[in-house]
Amino acid sequence: MDLPTFTDVLAARRRIAPYLRPTPLHRYPALDAVAGTEVWVKHENHQPIGAFKVRGGVNLMSRLPEEDRRRGVATASTGNHGQSIAWAGRLFGVPVLVCVPEGANPVKVEAMRLLGATVLAHGPDFEAAREYCEQLAEKEGRRYVHAANEPDLIAGVATETLEIFEEQPDVEVLVVPVGGGSGASGACLVRRAVRPATEVVAVQAEAAPAGQRSWQAGRVVQAPMATAAEGMATASGYELPQRILRELLDDFVLVSEEAMRAAALTMIEKTRNLVELSGAAPLAAVLADPPRFAGRKVALVWTGGNVSPAQLRELLDAG
Repeated sequence: MDLPTFTDVLAARRRIAPYLRPTPLHRYPALDAVAGTEVWVKHENHQPIGAFKVRGGVNLMSRLPEEDRRRGVATASTGNHGQSIAWAGRLFGVPVLVCVPEGANPVKVEAMRLLGATVLAHGPDFEAAREYCEQLAEKEGRRYVHAANEPDLIAGVATETLEIFEEQPDVEVLVVPVGGGSGASGACLVRRAVRPATEVVAVQAEAAPAGQRSWQAGRVVQAPMATAAEGMATASGYELPQRILRELLDDFVLVSEEAMRAAALTMIEKTRNLVELSGAAPLAAVLADPPRFAGRKVALVWTGGNVSPAQLRELLDAG
């Protein structure tokens, strides 16, 4: 796999521009007061699928050879990546198969089906669904799309960071949640080219620390997965984003389930937007270590807002 470059990010922006508008970057005084510093929120929850992944899906699908488009694609997802491939598949007329874990978020599953994708539930977690999907793709002759090890996905989602720096070029810290790692690795690529002085901090759930442990070990490792944050529910690091993170990432921190739930409630209250636990992880990281961020201009990537009614009720009841 070739590493994506900043030139690839610029090309991705040109490809997705006809289909996706830049998302808002907002500052909320009430959120500043809670965080104790200047906080800017990149609202990827305002994307047509409610999550940042659609940027990568459109970029990848737009570049598929005609033969791959005819054969169709297959991918595995806990939800948002699958939605992105389904949305882009409908856009470019490509048949899409998505394998999800049993018990996947019903809001995301319904969205994928309504976008025209065939959705199959298999196994207790993402890794089981991924292995099953790879077998099906080979059997059916589909082009398999890995959720993380795809240069075009990383280049596509990196355009969110490009938009942040274009609107607020003096951001001092960029905090990005990590599941597979495409968002954080893309952020690192853009930061290096646009504003090397900005610190990039990756955030992952304590209950699913495979990405953070892979970064620390300097190689891909597996780890237990027990988080309720489905956007972070991976049990392994992935080679392509990890290669970028090992070279370019400044720091990688973990947050608890309780901290993410508290941050999600705070974001809903202070901004009046829905948020997934994974999207709340960056604020959880800031609130867990106020002295580190105090007096600095911080940007949080709000990766998604696809919370189901049941998840929202549980979150509000707990709060």
